[in-house]
Amino acid sequence: RLPLLGPTGALRMIYLVLVSLLWAFSFSLIKGRLAGLDPSAIAVVRLGLAAMVFIPWLRPRGLGTPFTLRLLAIGGVQFGLMYVCYLAAFAHLAAYEVAMFTIFTPLYVALFDGALEHRWPRRALAAAALAVLGAAALKWDRGLSPDGLLGFLLVQGSNLAFAAGQVAYRRLRLTSALPAGRTDAHIFALPYLGGVGGALIFSLFATTWADFNPTDAQWLTLLYLGAIASGLGFFGWNLGATRSSSGTLAVANNLVVPLAVIVALVFFGEQADLPRLFISAVLLSAALALVEWPKKKAAR
Repeated sequence: RLPLLGPTGALRMIYLVLVSLLWAFSFSLIKGRLAGLDPSAIAVVRLGLAAMVFIPWLRPRGLGTPFTLRLLAIGGVQFGLMYVCYLAAFAHLAAYEVAMFTIFTPLYVALFDGALEHRWPRRALAAAALAVLGAAALKWDRGLSPDGLLGFLLVQGSNLAFAAGQVAYRRLRLTSALPAGRTDAHIFALPYLGGVGGALIFSLFATTWADFNPTDAQWLTLLYLGAIASGLGFFGWNLGATRSSSGTLAVANNLVVPLAVIVALVFFGEQADLPRLFISAVLLSAALALVEWPKKKAAR
């Protein structure tokens, strides 16, 4: 097994929980304040702002070319490719359908990690399946739209990219030591720059930049989403990945689902199906308990 970086126990999940809460606010902000802006342009701006947050901290000397290229590639997949597929799906699916089909990410995390480790931990896979059911209990309400199959495949491409990126970053950090005095903050501009490159290539074909004219309020929203939700959020998520087991990481990918509903209810006055929210919370809690349950009994 790969070792974990940093503290053990409940503290391992603090990064993942905090980032999930941070992202829970993003859904309502995007829906309410960025309407009418080209989504691919939004992706480039968000990733560009995220990179700018960490460029002052960047210390690439001594990392080596292979390590640097791997970080750029991870960012290109986890952030750039993820956004490309995610945004393209909106041309074929309703917004609720895009959200609904993100629930498969935990399974992909568990499967990617199992393939790389040459083992298939039943506990992690079962927990990931529970997490999918927990999110589905909240999101699933009706079938696909007529053009849904292509949209479904695009969302799965987005899920696969995000899952592959976080698993690859976790594995890279747990198997490769950084130069003395370096931390994740000193290298994380590189994945963001890789993501910017991937999203920018797509936007060159999909975006009419002359028509991208956000209002002052929209620029403030983009600044928050780019620097905080994307910048600190993706950094905190990948940092949490190095401090959590693969099973915990898989389950945590769906924590944002009930949290987003709670935020919409409490802060934005929206409505939700409370019985579904309760069932979702119970199933996600059961999934977390399954991967975090002590294994001492098995050793007796």
